[in-house]
Amino acid sequence: MARGLSEALEIAVRTDPGLVRGHNEDSVFANPVRGLVILADGMGGYNAGEVASGMATSFLASAMETSFFDTFPAADAVSGGQSFASACLRESIEKANQAIYNAAGSDPDFAGMGTTLVSGLFHDNRLTVAHVGDSRLYRLRDEALSVMTRDHSLLQEQIDCGMISPEEARFSQNKNLVTRALGVDPAVDPEINEFPVLPGDLYLFCSDGLNDMLPDEEIALALQMLAANPALAATQLVQMANDNGGRDNVSVVVVKVLQPF
Repeated sequence: MARGLSEALEIAVRTDPGLVRGHNEDSVFANPVRGLVILADGMGGYNAGEVASGMATSFLASAMETSFFDTFPAADAVSGGQSFASACLRESIEKANQAIYNAAGSDPDFAGMGTTLVSGLFHDNRLTVAHVGDSRLYRLRDEALSVMTRDHSLLQEQIDCGMISPEEARFSQNKNLVTRALGVDPAVDPEINEFPVLPGDLYLFCSDGLNDMLPDEEIALALQMLAANPALAATQLVQMANDNGGRDNVSVVVVKVLQPF
């Protein structure tokens, strides 16, 4: 029998400034009772990135509380050809984008600030995921690691058109050039997808401070070895990123699916 989310999901959150940056511009939010995960990686001068990512997580969490959790219709309810969960995520992200954009335009200290975003909503044995920029979602299922999001970055576009190989991309100087971000323009186009969830699945939300420091093979190995303990897996991934140089803030959310929900 399907159970409530708090019994079905085990969630571990870790965020760390790394070894080079003076402060942490990542922001992370996780609510196991709601099945909501939000991870944002801010950018901008003098703490502005920290402001942008913090606004993204707080505005999105608040907007989802109003638009989705207060209503919570059946999983297959649709709005404009998309699931209700997808529609709520899109609308909430648009509100967060507008708030960050307005703040950037009203305070010179915040001019040009923005943030990446990856957010997941677990509901009805599904995961609806929205992302903007190069923060990622991975899934470990039956020992196989899959990247569930596609980076909105110059590097990914170069890979897609065959200019460089994925192997060459690891050493590229263009790693941090995103083609979409929250708060930079008046409107934003989040990419939203929905996936079936199975008991035993392990999901990893992360900022690029993790996957820039670790190849996917090492991420997969850590998750495989520590799948039974999400908290330890999250701690280990952050430690591995720092051991490999820790050149950026690193944030991870590891979600283990224990049973149907």
